[in-house]
Amino acid sequence: MSWSKEFVELDKDIHDRASFDSGETELNLFIQTQAAKHMQAGISRTMVLPASNPLPNQKIPICAFYSIAPGSICRNTLPEALAKKLPRYPVPVFLIAQLAVHREFHGEGLGKICLINALKYLWAINSHMRAYAIIVDCLTDAAETFYAKYGFDVLCEHNGRVRMFLPMKTVAQLFGS
Repeated sequence: MSWSKEFVELDKDIHDRASFDSGETELNLFIQTQAAKHMQAGISRTMVLPASNPLPNQKIPICAFYSIAPGSICRNTLPEALAKKLPRYPVPVFLIAQLAVHREFHGEGLGKICLINALKYLWAINSHMRAYAIIVDCLTDAAETFYAKYGFDVLCEHNGRVRMFLPMKTVAQLFGS
């Protein structure tokens, strides 16, 4: 199986969600049972990198995906040097709620491609609706290491997971001002 050249919005009628296996049950269940419902409810958007060729049932396998949503964080969860420059009400952020690669493609750089695509997408949204940072809640230690490699810093613990952030100023340095 090989992947296509661009990410597209998840379409449950076209994309084969059932065959997706990242090796992480929680991520698999999200794409299989929750992603389309969340999109329909208007609380997140899931982008998939489809395979180049359909299955015999004509559905297209998913090679990787990410899900994004708007959010906010409390100012007091930020490092003091950053927090003192911000208002006292909740600070708007973008959340990379889910990001996963099918296990067939682990180790091929598809996680990096997925993250870069998500960051570019959120940078484009930021020109219309500002956010202070992009946050992720890491499911595993490996996820924490992955995001740290791309400049995310630990913010706090949230719901038993390490929450990391990347300021939009940093994203601006990557993709333009």
